[in-house]
Amino acid sequence: MRNIEKILVALDLTSTDKELIEYASFLANEMKPEKVYFVHNIKKYEISELFQEQLKDLDLEKMISDELDEKVSTHFNAETNSEVLISEDPYTESLINYIVHKYSIDLVMVGNKSKKKGTGVISEKLMRLLKCDILTVPENTKQNLTNIWAGTDFSRESIKSLQRSTYLANYTGAKITAVNVYSVPIQFTPYLDKEEMLPKIEKHTREKFEKFLNRNKITDCEIKIIRGREASVAEKLSIESENASADLVIVADKGGNVFSSLLVGSVTDELFTRSLKIPLWVTK
Repeated sequence: MRNIEKILVALDLTSTDKELIEYASFLANEMKPEKVYFVHNIKKYEISELFQEQLKDLDLEKMISDELDEKVSTHFNAETNSEVLISEDPYTESLINYIVHKYSIDLVMVGNKSKKKGTGVISEKLMRLLKCDILTVPENTKQNLTNIWAGTDFSRESIKSLQRSTYLANYTGAKITAVNVYSVPIQFTPYLDKEEMLPKIEKHTREKFEKFLNRNKITDCEIKIIRGREASVAEKLSIESENASADLVIVADKGGNVFSSLLVGSVTDELFTRSLKIPLWVTK
Protein backbone atom coordinates (compact mmCIF):
# COMPACT_ATOMS: atom_id res chain seq x y z
CA MET A 1 0.00 0.00 0.00
CA ARG A 2 1.47 3.32 -1.08
CA ASN A 3 1.99 6.26 1.23
CA ILE A 4 -0.10 9.42 1.00
CA GLU A 5 2.44 11.89 -0.36
CA LYS A 6 0.35 13.99 -2.75
CA ILE A 7 -3.23 15.11 -2.15
CA LEU A 8 -5.68 16.71 -4.58
CA VAL A 9 -8.55 18.77 -3.17
CA ALA A 10 -11.42 19.43 -5.60
CA LEU A 11 -13.01 22.85 -5.06
CA ASP A 12 -16.17 24.25 -6.67
CA LEU A 13 -16.50 27.82 -5.30
CA THR A 14 -19.31 26.85 -2.90
CA SER A 15 -19.56 27.09 0.87
CA THR A 16 -18.03 23.62 1.25
CA ASP A 17 -14.66 24.83 -0.05
CA LYS A 18 -13.73 26.34 3.31
CA GLU A 19 -14.41 23.08 5.17
CA LEU A 20 -12.55 21.01 2.56
CA ILE A 21 -9.51 23.27 2.77
CA GLU A 22 -9.55 23.19 6.58
CA TYR A 23 -9.88 19.40 6.65
CA ALA A 24 -7.04 19.10 4.12
CA SER A 25 -4.97 21.30 6.42
CA PHE A 26 -5.83 19.04 9.37
CA LEU A 27 -4.80 15.89 7.45
CA ALA A 28 -1.62 17.52 6.19
CA ASN A 29 -0.63 18.42 9.75
CA GLU A 30 -1.23 14.80 10.78
CA MET A 31 0.29 12.89 7.82
CA LYS A 32 2.92 15.36 6.56
CA PRO A 33 2.42 14.75 2.81
CA GLU A 34 4.80 16.17 0.24
CA LYS A 35 2.27 18.49 -1.44
CA VAL A 36 -1.41 19.40 -1.60
CA TYR A 37 -3.01 20.58 -4.86
CA PHE A 38 -6.23 22.61 -4.81
CA VAL A 39 -8.06 22.22 -8.11
CA HIS A 40 -11.00 24.07 -9.64
CA ASN A 41 -12.53 23.52 -13.07
CA ILE A 42 -14.14 26.51 -14.78
CA LYS A 43 -17.06 25.37 -16.91
CA LYS A 44 -17.48 28.38 -19.18
CA TYR A 45 -20.05 26.57 -21.31
CA GLU A 46 -22.45 26.74 -18.35
CA ILE A 47 -22.42 30.53 -18.44
CA SER A 48 -25.55 31.75 -20.17
CA GLU A 49 -25.18 33.62 -23.43
CA LEU A 50 -27.03 36.45 -21.72
CA PHE A 51 -23.84 37.24 -19.77
CA GLN A 52 -21.27 36.76 -22.51
CA GLU A 53 -21.18 40.48 -23.26
CA GLN A 54 -20.61 41.46 -19.62
CA LEU A 55 -17.87 38.86 -19.15
CA LYS A 56 -15.94 39.35 -22.37
CA ASP A 57 -13.60 41.97 -20.87
CA LEU A 58 -13.08 40.14 -17.59
CA ASP A 59 -10.23 37.75 -16.88
CA LEU A 60 -12.43 35.15 -15.24
CA GLU A 61 -9.61 32.70 -14.68
CA LYS A 62 -7.50 35.27 -12.83
CA MET A 63 -10.47 36.39 -10.71
CA ILE A 64 -11.23 32.82 -9.65
CA SER A 65 -7.55 32.07 -9.11
CA ASP A 66 -7.20 35.10 -6.85
CA GLU A 67 -10.29 34.11 -4.87
CA LEU A 68 -9.04 30.55 -4.35
CA ASP A 69 -5.53 31.73 -3.50
CA GLU A 70 -7.03 33.88 -0.75
CA LYS A 71 -9.19 31.00 0.53
CA VAL A 72 -6.26 28.63 0.65
CA SER A 73 -3.92 31.12 2.34
CA THR A 74 -6.62 31.83 4.95
CA HIS A 75 -7.75 28.28 5.75
CA PHE A 76 -4.77 26.04 4.91
CA ASN A 77 -2.40 26.40 7.84
CA ALA A 78 -0.26 23.28 7.42
CA GLU A 79 3.45 23.59 6.65
CA THR A 80 2.97 21.31 3.63
CA ASN A 81 3.62 22.91 0.24
CA SER A 82 0.43 23.71 -1.66
CA GLU A 83 -0.56 24.92 -5.12
CA VAL A 84 -3.81 26.15 -6.68
CA LEU A 85 -4.58 24.82 -10.16
CA ILE A 86 -7.28 26.37 -12.37
CA SER A 87 -8.41 24.79 -15.62
CA GLU A 88 -11.21 24.79 -18.18
CA ASP A 89 -12.65 21.43 -19.16
CA PRO A 90 -16.17 20.30 -20.09
CA TYR A 91 -15.82 17.28 -17.81
CA THR A 92 -14.57 17.74 -14.27
CA GLU A 93 -14.07 14.00 -13.74
CA SER A 94 -11.78 13.77 -16.78
CA LEU A 95 -9.79 16.79 -15.60
CA ILE A 96 -9.29 15.34 -12.12
CA ASN A 97 -8.29 12.00 -13.61
CA TYR A 98 -5.72 13.76 -15.83
CA ILE A 99 -4.21 15.64 -12.88
CA VAL A 100 -4.11 12.46 -10.78
CA HIS A 101 -1.97 10.80 -13.46
CA LYS A 102 0.18 13.85 -14.20
CA TYR A 103 1.11 14.59 -10.59
CA SER A 104 0.97 11.01 -9.21
CA ILE A 105 -1.78 11.90 -6.74
CA ASP A 106 -2.33 9.44 -3.87
CA LEU A 107 -5.57 10.86 -2.44
CA VAL A 108 -8.40 12.92 -3.93
CA MET A 109 -10.64 14.86 -1.54
CA VAL A 110 -14.15 15.93 -2.55
CA GLY A 111 -17.10 17.43 -0.72
CA ASN A 112 -20.07 15.26 0.23
CA LYS A 113 -22.97 17.70 0.19
CA SER A 114 -26.48 17.12 1.43
CA LYS A 115 -28.94 16.02 -1.24
CA LYS A 116 -30.64 19.41 -1.03
CA LYS A 117 -27.45 21.10 -2.21
CA GLY A 118 -26.52 18.58 -4.88
CA THR A 119 -23.78 15.98 -5.10
CA GLY A 120 -20.88 18.21 -6.13
CA VAL A 121 -18.18 16.43 -8.11
CA ILE A 122 -18.86 13.07 -6.47
CA SER A 123 -20.09 10.59 -9.04
CA GLU A 124 -19.98 6.94 -9.94
CA LYS A 125 -17.83 7.85 -12.95
CA LEU A 126 -15.25 9.64 -10.79
CA MET A 127 -14.87 6.67 -8.45
CA ARG A 128 -14.39 4.28 -11.36
CA LEU A 129 -11.98 6.56 -13.21
CA LEU A 130 -9.53 7.26 -10.42
CA LYS A 131 -6.81 4.79 -9.49
CA CYS A 132 -6.01 6.51 -6.21
CA ASP A 133 -7.81 6.70 -2.86
CA ILE A 134 -10.84 8.99 -2.56
CA LEU A 135 -12.02 10.83 0.56
CA THR A 136 -15.47 12.42 0.74
CA VAL A 137 -15.88 15.09 3.39
CA PRO A 138 -19.40 16.09 4.52
CA GLU A 139 -20.44 19.45 5.87
CA ASN A 140 -19.68 20.28 9.51
CA THR A 141 -16.97 17.61 9.76
CA LYS A 142 -14.97 17.70 12.98
CA GLN A 143 -11.22 17.89 12.57
CA ASN A 144 -10.58 14.82 14.65
CA LEU A 145 -9.20 11.35 13.93
CA THR A 146 -9.29 9.19 17.05
CA ASN A 147 -11.92 6.61 16.08
CA ILE A 148 -11.61 4.87 12.69
CA TRP A 149 -14.10 2.28 11.41
CA ALA A 150 -12.82 -0.08 8.71
CA GLY A 151 -15.36 -2.19 6.81
CA THR A 152 -14.31 -5.65 5.70
CA ASP A 153 -15.94 -8.77 4.28
CA PHE A 154 -12.78 -10.91 4.67
CA SER A 155 -12.00 -10.81 0.95
CA ARG A 156 -8.46 -10.30 -0.29
CA GLU A 157 -9.38 -6.86 -1.61
CA SER A 158 -11.02 -5.65 1.60
CA ILE A 159 -7.80 -6.04 3.59
CA LYS A 160 -6.88 -2.66 2.06
CA SER A 161 -9.34 -0.86 4.34
CA LEU A 162 -7.57 -2.23 7.43
CA GLN A 163 -4.13 -1.54 6.01
CA ARG A 164 -5.09 2.06 5.32
CA SER A 165 -6.60 2.34 8.81
CA THR A 166 -3.35 1.10 10.33
CA TYR A 167 -1.43 3.58 8.19
CA LEU A 168 -3.51 6.48 9.51
CA ALA A 169 -3.42 5.19 13.09
CA ASN A 170 0.38 5.21 12.98
CA TYR A 171 0.21 8.98 12.46
CA THR A 172 -2.74 9.84 14.67
CA GLY A 173 -2.90 7.14 17.35
CA ALA A 174 -6.52 6.50 16.40
CA LYS A 175 -8.41 3.45 17.66
CA ILE A 176 -9.39 1.07 14.84
CA THR A 177 -12.66 -0.85 14.79
CA ALA A 178 -12.77 -3.60 12.15
CA VAL A 179 -16.41 -4.03 11.12
CA ASN A 180 -18.30 -6.76 9.32
CA VAL A 181 -22.00 -6.52 8.46
CA TYR A 182 -23.59 -9.90 7.86
CA SER A 183 -27.03 -11.05 6.84
CA VAL A 184 -28.74 -14.44 6.84
CA PRO A 185 -28.53 -16.02 3.37
CA ILE A 186 -32.04 -15.65 1.92
CA GLN A 187 -31.92 -18.97 0.04
CA PHE A 188 -31.87 -20.88 3.35
CA THR A 189 -34.54 -18.99 5.28
CA PRO A 190 -37.59 -20.92 3.99
CA TYR A 191 -36.16 -24.14 5.40
CA LEU A 192 -34.34 -23.08 8.58
CA ASP A 193 -35.30 -21.08 11.65
CA LYS A 194 -33.57 -17.71 11.27
CA GLU A 195 -33.21 -17.23 15.03
CA GLU A 196 -31.47 -20.61 15.32
CA MET A 197 -29.15 -19.71 12.47
CA LEU A 198 -27.98 -16.39 13.95
CA PRO A 199 -25.72 -17.73 16.76
CA LYS A 200 -24.06 -20.13 14.33
CA ILE A 201 -23.50 -17.42 11.73
CA GLU A 202 -22.13 -15.01 14.33
CA LYS A 203 -19.79 -17.67 15.73
CA HIS A 204 -18.62 -18.57 12.23
CA THR A 205 -18.14 -14.87 11.38
CA ARG A 206 -16.11 -14.17 14.53
CA GLU A 207 -13.84 -17.18 13.90
CA LYS A 208 -13.36 -16.12 10.30
CA PHE A 209 -12.72 -12.54 11.45
CA GLU A 210 -9.94 -13.58 13.84
CA LYS A 211 -8.28 -15.85 11.27
CA PHE A 212 -8.50 -13.05 8.70
CA LEU A 213 -6.80 -10.55 11.01
CA ASN A 214 -4.11 -13.02 12.11
CA ARG A 215 -3.37 -14.09 8.55
CA ASN A 216 -2.89 -10.48 7.49
CA LYS A 217 -0.98 -9.53 10.65
CA ILE A 218 -3.53 -6.90 11.67
CA THR A 219 -3.28 -6.20 15.40
CA ASP A 220 -4.51 -3.59 17.87
CA CYS A 221 -8.03 -3.35 16.49
CA GLU A 222 -11.44 -4.04 17.95
CA ILE A 223 -13.76 -6.51 16.21
CA LYS A 224 -17.38 -5.52 15.63
CA ILE A 225 -19.93 -7.83 13.99
CA ILE A 226 -23.25 -6.29 12.96
CA ARG A 227 -26.38 -8.09 11.85
CA GLY A 228 -27.74 -6.51 8.71
CA ARG A 229 -31.36 -7.48 9.34
CA GLU A 230 -33.56 -5.77 6.74
CA ALA A 231 -31.20 -2.85 6.11
CA SER A 232 -28.49 -2.82 3.48
CA VAL A 233 -24.83 -3.20 4.41
CA ALA A 234 -24.19 0.46 3.56
CA GLU A 235 -27.12 1.67 5.66
CA LYS A 236 -26.10 -0.39 8.69
CA LEU A 237 -22.47 0.65 8.38
CA SER A 238 -23.35 4.33 8.18
CA ILE A 239 -25.90 4.24 11.00
CA GLU A 240 -23.74 2.19 13.39
CA SER A 241 -20.60 4.24 12.71
CA GLU A 242 -22.48 7.48 13.39
CA ASN A 243 -23.94 6.04 16.61
CA ALA A 244 -20.42 5.07 17.70
CA SER A 245 -19.15 8.60 16.99
CA ALA A 246 -16.61 7.36 14.44
CA ASP A 247 -14.45 10.07 12.89
CA LEU A 248 -13.82 8.23 9.65
CA VAL A 249 -15.20 5.20 7.75
CA ILE A 250 -12.81 3.35 5.43
CA VAL A 251 -13.87 0.78 2.83
CA ALA A 252 -12.08 -0.89 -0.06
CA ASP A 253 -13.23 -0.20 -3.59
CA LYS A 254 -14.28 -3.82 -4.04
CA GLY A 255 -14.63 -7.17 -2.31
CA GLY A 256 -17.39 -9.68 -1.67
CA ASN A 257 -18.28 -12.99 -0.04
CA VAL A 258 -21.25 -15.12 0.99
CA PHE A 259 -22.50 -13.15 3.96
CA SER A 260 -21.85 -9.57 2.95
CA SER A 261 -20.74 -7.42 0.05
CA LEU A 262 -18.35 -4.49 -0.34
CA LEU A 263 -18.29 -4.34 -4.14
CA VAL A 264 -17.62 -1.19 -6.09
CA GLY A 265 -20.98 -0.33 -7.59
CA SER A 266 -22.89 -1.72 -4.61
CA VAL A 267 -21.98 -0.93 -1.00
CA THR A 268 -19.28 1.60 -1.83
CA ASP A 269 -21.49 3.34 -4.38
CA GLU A 270 -24.37 3.41 -1.91
CA LEU A 271 -22.15 4.90 0.77
CA PHE A 272 -21.04 7.54 -1.73
CA THR A 273 -24.61 8.56 -2.54
CA ARG A 274 -25.81 8.65 1.06
CA SER A 275 -25.67 11.99 2.89
CA LEU A 276 -23.09 10.71 5.38
CA LYS A 277 -22.24 12.76 8.44
CA ILE A 278 -18.79 11.14 8.64
CA PRO A 279 -15.92 11.35 6.13
CA LEU A 280 -15.73 8.29 3.88
CA TRP A 281 -12.35 7.04 2.65
CA VAL A 282 -12.39 4.61 -0.29
CA THR A 283 -9.02 2.91 -0.66
CA LYS A 284 -7.95 1.57 -4.04
